[in-house]
Amino acid sequence: MSETPVMIGVIGGSGVYDIEGLGDAKWVDVESPWGRPSDQILTGRLHGIPMAFLPRHGRGHVHSPTTVPYRANIDALKRLGVTDVISVSACGSFREEMAPGDFVIVDQFIDRTVGRDKTFFGSGFVAHVSMAHPTCSRLGDACEEAARETGITAHRGGTYLAMEGPQFSSLAESKMYREAWGCDVIGMTNMPEAKLAREAELCYASVAMITDYDSWHPDHGEVDVAEIIATLQGNAEKARAMVSALVKGADPTRPPCRDGCDRALEFAVLTAPDARDPAMVAKLDAVAGRLLG
Repeated sequence: MSETPVMIGVIGGSGVYDIEGLGDAKWVDVESPWGRPSDQILTGRLHGIPMAFLPRHGRGHVHSPTTVPYRANIDALKRLGVTDVISVSACGSFREEMAPGDFVIVDQFIDRTVGRDKTFFGSGFVAHVSMAHPTCSRLGDACEEAARETGITAHRGGTYLAMEGPQFSSLAESKMYREAWGCDVIGMTNMPEAKLAREAELCYASVAMITDYDSWHPDHGEVDVAEIIATLQGNAEKARAMVSALVKGADPTRPPCRDGCDRALEFAVLTAPDARDPAMVAKLDAVAGRLLG
C-alpha cells in the first residue's frame, strides 16, 4: 500500500465541531445502504486537512445511545473518504486519579451492549475481524500529544466499559466494573462504533471525556445530570482545542497503518467470492470496497 491521503473524521457532540478556522464548511447529506446517519455531516478543511464532523446523537440530541445508527454513521464517513476517526464521548470514571475534566485515551473495551447491530457482515458474507487491540496506537499517540500541547490532563490507556443504558449504573454494577473487572471508565456509545470502524478498515481512537465518578465514589454519590452537563461544556472547549492541535500537526498523507487498521479485512472474510450474497456485496461497496474492487 502506498501513501494514503488523510481525512480526519470526528464523532462527538455539538460542542466539539464548532471549531474556529474550519474553512469551506458545509453540511452534507450522505446516503448509506445501512439507513440514515445520525445527522448531516459537517465537512471542511482545518489547517489544510480535510475534515468531517458527525454529531453522534444528531443535532439537538435526538438519538439515545441505543438508537444511534452506528452502521450508517461509519459507512457514511467511509464514503466521504475519511481515513482516521476520532471518537469523542462523555464517560464516568472508576479511578480516583481520573477526575472529572480529565481525558482518557482509551485502548480497550468491554462490550455490555445488547440491543445494537454490531457488524456489517452476516449471512451471505461472513467476516471476523480481530478486536484484540481495538484502537489505533498511532492515532492514540496523536491524540495524547495534542491533549498535552493544549494543557489537558490526559491519561494514556484505559478500559472502557460500554453499557447499554440509557439508565446509569446501579451501585452494585459500578463496584463490580471497578473492582472485579478492572475497568477505568464507563460510557454508552463506543460500542459497536469501534467494532464497525475496524470492519470498515478505519483507524479509530477513543477520547473519553470524564464528567463524573459514576456511582461508586463514597464522596460523590450517584450520577447527577446537571453536573454532567456543566462539566461537558468545559470538556467541549478542551476537545475543540485538542482536535485543532491534532489536525495542525497532521500530515496530508500517511503510510500504511502500523497496526494494520487499514488492512483489517485482509484475512477476515471467509465466504468464497462465488458464494457471496449479491445484495450484501452491494451494501458493502464502501466498507469492503478495497477487497471487492
